[in-house]
Amino acid sequence: MSNTLHQSMTQDIAFDGSPAKIFTLTNSNGMSVSFMDIGATWLSCCVELGETTREVLLGVSTMKQHQQQQAYLGATVGRYANRIESGRFVINDETHQVLTNQAGNCLHGGPDSFTHRRWLAEQACEQTIVFTLESPDGDQGFPGKVNASVSYTLTDKNEVVIAYSATTDKACPINLTNHAYFNLLGADSQSDCLGHSLVIHASQYLPSDKKGIPVGELKDVQGTSFDFMQSKELKQDFMADHDQQLAAGYDHSFLLETECHQGKATAASVTSPDGKLRLELQTTKPAIQLYTGNYLVGCPNREGSEYVNHAGFALETQYLPDSPNHPEWQQPSCIVQPEQMYKHQTTYRFLVV
Repeated sequence: MSNTLHQSMTQDIAFDGSPAKIFTLTNSNGMSVSFMDIGATWLSCCVELGETTREVLLGVSTMKQHQQQQAYLGATVGRYANRIESGRFVINDETHQVLTNQAGNCLHGGPDSFTHRRWLAEQACEQTIVFTLESPDGDQGFPGKVNASVSYTLTDKNEVVIAYSATTDKACPINLTNHAYFNLLGADSQSDCLGHSLVIHASQYLPSDKKGIPVGELKDVQGTSFDFMQSKELKQDFMADHDQQLAAGYDHSFLLETECHQGKATAASVTSPDGKLRLELQTTKPAIQLYTGNYLVGCPNREGSEYVNHAGFALETQYLPDSPNHPEWQQPSCIVQPEQMYKHQTTYRFLVV
C-alpha cells in the first residue's frame, strides 16, 4: 500500500508547484501509517488482522483528489480547530476579527488554514515524523507569530501518538487537532460507520445550532441520545432528537471527565461491528468532537469513486468550540500567552480483538 500511495500521491504537483513529500512508518506488528507534508496530513492507517490488512483511515490516493475534497481528511487543523462565532473574540480588551469561511463563522482556522500549508518535515527516527510550520502575525487575522509542531509516532503497541506544541509572541487562541475519519471495518468496505459501538467518558455535551455554534450551556448526557458512558452503537439513538437533527447526526463536543485530561485514562473507545478491531483514544485535551461524517457525500475516495454520508467517524480532540468567547466553561484556557508553550498529546491505539 505504502509504495503505491507514494507513487500516486506524488504524480501531481501540489498548490505550490512541487509534489508532496510522503512518509511511511511501520512497526514490528506489520502496522503501517503514512503522512504527507501538505497539511501535515495522516494519509493511511493499515492494521494487520491475522493474514489480512485492514485500511481503517478514510483518504485519497492522488493530489488532485486531495485538492478536491473539503472534508479535512486526516489533516492537521489550526490555528483554531472547530468554530469561532463570527470569527470574533476579545483578548485583553482588544477585539480581534479573523477570516470567516463557513456560514459567517471561522471554521478550523479560516479559508487558508494550517490544513492547506506545506509543513517542513523531518524524520526524527524510524518510527517518528515531525512537521513544523511558522504562521506569521496576522495570519488569517489571528494575532502573533506562531511556531507550531506536530509529531507522529507509531509504537510497537499499535499506537499512533500525535504530539502538538506551539509558541506565540502575542496572546492568541490555539487549538490544534487531527481530522482523521475512521471506519474499523475498512475505509473502502462500503459499510457506514453507524454500526460501530462507542464509549465516550463524558457526562456533558455541548448543544449547538445548525451552524455548529454553541447555544446555551453544557448539558448532562444522561437521558439523552448523547449518553455514551456505556457502550452503544452509533445508530442506536441516531437522529433521535432536535440537537442531532440540526446537524444531520452527531457533530458535537463532549467535555471529558477530569481523569481523562492527563492523557493516561481512556477517553473514548470504538469497536468495529465485526468485533475484530477496537480503537482506544487517550488525550490531554478537555473535549472530543464526535462527527459521524454527515456531509461526506461526494468526497473522493481511494478507489476513484466517492464516499457517502457516514462512511466514517471522527473523534477530534480539542477545546470546546467557540472557547475564546466562553471563558466560563470548566476547561483550561485556550488562550496561549507569549511566556507559555502550547503542548498536548493524543494517542490512537488499535487493538486486534
